[in-house]
Amino acid sequence: QVQLVESGGGLVQPGESLRLSCAASRNIFTINAMGWYRQTPGKERELVASITRGGSTNYADSVKGRFTISRDNAKNTVYLQMNTLKPEDTAAYYCNAQAGLYNTNYWGQGTQVTVSS
Repeated sequence: QVQLVESGGGLVQPGESLRLSCAASRNIFTINAMGWYRQTPGKERELVASITRGGSTNYADSVKGRFTISRDNAKNTVYLQMNTLKPEDTAAYYCNAQAGLYNTNYWGQGTQVTVSS
């Protein structure tokens, strides 16, 4: 089991930055991969960025060059640094962990990011 707690969402203006945090309930070295997804009403949840236990990262094309995923192993926390935010980044952002032999998915409760002037 993995419990995930997100924080850091909010309302910002276009061009500004936010950093999301996701604290895991266990050592993230025991987790195969962690990532951030986002979802808007009426649309499917989509991958924003992910990081494997080995440190490999993957980003959606729409956020490459603007978002950075990182982790602090000592704090069992994964971050999503979001720069140059755009209105189309507005969504509920969810932290995800894939753990165990079968890559079982675990989800946080979500945090809202709103980009608006």
